[in-house]
Amino acid sequence: MDKLRNVAIIAHVDHGKTTLVDELLKQSGVYRENQEVVDRVMDSNDLERERGITIMAKNTAVWYGDTKINIVDTPGHADFGGEVERILKMVNGVILLVDAAEGPMPQTRFVLSHALELGHRVIVVVNKIDRPDQRIHEVIDEVLELLMDLNATDEQLDSPMLFCSGRQGTASYSPDAVGTDLEPLFKTIIDYIPAPSTDTEAPFQMLVSSIDYNEYVGRIAIGRIERGIIKQNEEIEVCNYHDNGESGHKAKAVSLYQFDGLNRVPVTEATAGNIIAMSGIGEISIGDTICARGFAEPLPFVKIGAPTVEMTFSVNDSPFAGKEGKFVTSRQIRDRLFRETLKDVSLRVSDVEDSTDSYNVAGRGEMSLSILIETMRREGYEFQVSPARVLYKEIDGKRCEPIERVVVDVPQEYMGSVMEKLGARKGEFLEMTPVGSRMKLEFLVPSRGLFGYRNEFLTDTKGEGILASVFERYEPFKGEISRRSSGSLIAHETGEAVAYGIWNAQERGAMFITPGTKVYAGMVVGVCPKNEDVSVNVCRTKHLTNTRASGSDEALRLVPPRILSLEQCLEFLADDELLEVTPKNLRLRKSILDHAMRLRAASKLKDNK
Repeated sequence: MDKLRNVAIIAHVDHGKTTLVDELLKQSGVYRENQEVVDRVMDSNDLERERGITIMAKNTAVWYGDTKINIVDTPGHADFGGEVERILKMVNGVILLVDAAEGPMPQTRFVLSHALELGHRVIVVVNKIDRPDQRIHEVIDEVLELLMDLNATDEQLDSPMLFCSGRQGTASYSPDAVGTDLEPLFKTIIDYIPAPSTDTEAPFQMLVSSIDYNEYVGRIAIGRIERGIIKQNEEIEVCNYHDNGESGHKAKAVSLYQFDGLNRVPVTEATAGNIIAMSGIGEISIGDTICARGFAEPLPFVKIGAPTVEMTFSVNDSPFAGKEGKFVTSRQIRDRLFRETLKDVSLRVSDVEDSTDSYNVAGRGEMSLSILIETMRREGYEFQVSPARVLYKEIDGKRCEPIERVVVDVPQEYMGSVMEKLGARKGEFLEMTPVGSRMKLEFLVPSRGLFGYRNEFLTDTKGEGILASVFERYEPFKGEISRRSSGSLIAHETGEAVAYGIWNAQERGAMFITPGTKVYAGMVVGVCPKNEDVSVNVCRTKHLTNTRASGSDEALRLVPPRILSLEQCLEFLADDELLEVTPKNLRLRKSILDHAMRLRAASKLKDNK
């Protein structure tokens, strides 16, 4: 078992984890000579490839000489932190990737603190050293400062440091030398990361750290064997640390797989230290322990951070309901949401009181919920979602809200507007560091203060700013924050939008629709710069007379509409609005469609205040 290493690659989003794994696979000879190779091969689903982010942790294995290295590629985005926390239980060491220009970012701190708590050995890799704006020597100091900040042990402070270009597949021991291949990284993994403990005499025990799902065999449990040996078709027992010692249910290890390159290879037995996948257990979930029959000893499981943001998913009840989706009933939506909780440990789904067709879905952030919405939409689901809201906590009799550590990297000339906007959103300014011609600013901002800010931030910084945030802690409620300074343009009647109607409406604000778009009364068709909602009739046609020809519409000048992405729609939502999601369209709408009823509800709300 000295010939085995288990490592995870951890880093902030976009620092090059998946690209580095690509090169490790290539240089270890996983591919045949003439095999066509896709970039970022570990990002296997469409959403990951489109957005260039890793959402689910993935396992692979490479060979270096006669040593097998199991590698887990983890997500870098804070909203998928639940994935990272549990993956660290599977490995004996981590490769910490830091961008040579950006340096340590909030997520770097988050994942590194978890790795250090578990006592893992760390190999620091400064990546992207071929960037023209690299500042390698400053980044080395920043990493050491971060390690000291997180109370690393002396051994962890002495972690080996390598300098890589993931894209070019090179690594070197010196910041000033460019390597020729990844040999130094392979060698450091073998020499520095300890081999897993291998007690093969004791009864079998394995903690489930990840779950995969397959239409044919159901759930597949993935984890590292802590001790013992497992053989195919052996009788096993499943138990959980949090079930107060109750005996688990009995099962059978129908199929066993080990990872080799990008494939899962069926095996008939596996020994302690190996990372394996096992199918045949029906009700298995993350955090369960699989033991030999008669030796139920559950292992403690890392507590997954509680969700901080919630949305309500409900059955679509708009006038266009059921026309575009394949799955539209509350039972289908409910089943799909609960199926997602089997794979995503940081997601919580609960029924809404007084409603049979709405479900509260809580997650780590807007990003993780928007990924779920987009995935369901592509699978053919039709539903509607409410604006995101934060989850408050009662601590020592005080109402507390989640606070995020926000790091902003902007050109100096945009610093003022960013500080002003975050200050208005109850942000607390921490520090400022010059990075070349740019500035790195740190704030503590309430999570609800960030709702709807990212788009505004990109506008304010002309698309040049970088904003990253990670959950920090709960603090007492900071007071009211105005969510949106603009109003909505609302369709007055149901029908098809025409050029003349849009031309008349566009002087009130920016439109979201084009001529020919089907609309209904109460649907949001644009944004009004004033802080009030305005009803517009986009279906209005020009009255024809004998002196006006129907063809004179062609002279109308229409301003190109703002087409909103899913994230932009979620950010735009006001408290009394919903987003209708179908496989073909995203429609913003008022939760009360009728104009008169909406006005009555608004005045009642005013009176109550």
